[in-house]
Amino acid sequence: MRRYTVSPSAALDLSLTLKVASLAMDSLCRGVFAGDSRELSVRSCFPSLFQAEQTHRSVLLGLLLGAGRSPLPDSELVRQARAERWSQWSLRGGLETLPQALNTHLTSRGVSVLKGQPVRGLSLQAGGRWKVSLGDSSLEADHIISAIPAPALSKLLPAEAAPLARVLSTITAVSVVVVNLQYQGAQLPVQGFGHLVPSSEDPGILGIVYDSVAFPEQDGSPPGLRVTVMLGGSWLRELEASGRVLSQELFQQQAQEAAATQLGLKEPPSHCLVHLLKNCIPQYTLGHWQKLESAMQFLAAQKLPLTLAGASYEGVAVNDCIESGRQAAIRVLGTEAKS
Repeated sequence: MRRYTVSPSAALDLSLTLKVASLAMDSLCRGVFAGDSRELSVRSCFPSLFQAEQTHRSVLLGLLLGAGRSPLPDSELVRQARAERWSQWSLRGGLETLPQALNTHLTSRGVSVLKGQPVRGLSLQAGGRWKVSLGDSSLEADHIISAIPAPALSKLLPAEAAPLARVLSTITAVSVVVVNLQYQGAQLPVQGFGHLVPSSEDPGILGIVYDSVAFPEQDGSPPGLRVTVMLGGSWLRELEASGRVLSQELFQQQAQEAAATQLGLKEPPSHCLVHLLKNCIPQYTLGHWQKLESAMQFLAAQKLPLTLAGASYEGVAVNDCIESGRQAAIRVLGTEAKS
């Protein structure tokens, strides 16, 4: 048996490295998923990191060599983003202009978009068609692409799809509070996209985004410094479980204290918006990829005309959800959709 001796300095270096890695992963999981790094699956949450480590036995080496990167679809917009090296994007009127434009585009081509009519249930009819119950009315469909949260879909499925419903019901989600603050005559002490906060520093604050750095043209007139404070994690779960009133005043106070402590923005903000987003970020916990495999196998075996899309499955970011919808359309149509 071989014996190895580790010097005290090497042991200290290893300890520091592990601590830094732990803090980095904790912050990353909180910033992206508002979740606990001890519960989330790296394979499902960060597939490029997993693939890089599997290919080269090192995350850093794998990323440097390009492992885990998926080929980007080619289009004029993608080519422009590559040429100009975009790192982030937005829309002049805010992200809500994206669904508004999609609605205009679809309705102008004869597509019916039903609003304010939540689905009450799904049932399979003779011939394999779906009956979609909408409360006071219903409609039939040859195929359904579901982009609603997995637990919500699980409650709508018929008895024939009970195994699928059980799997989908286990894909949980967490709530996040988004607080937008604007300060007149203030300046940031640092530049960049923003910063993440490890749970050991503040269990309630997930991170702060420096909106004015990325998109100063949206600062308004007269311009004001804008930041977005995100709250969530175990702190918010404990508040929800305790039955405490989740007031806008509480969240605004927490956000202002974070901005003052972490960025030196000690004056009261000129404007503040608070939004509590209930169960908005799905949690890809350990074994998530196996749940997806089980769901896909059931759909294929039963030949159900149902396609899963959206944040519950393979990515929670806006870009991920757009790609998820594109891939769902390709699978249903059997070919790349033409614009």
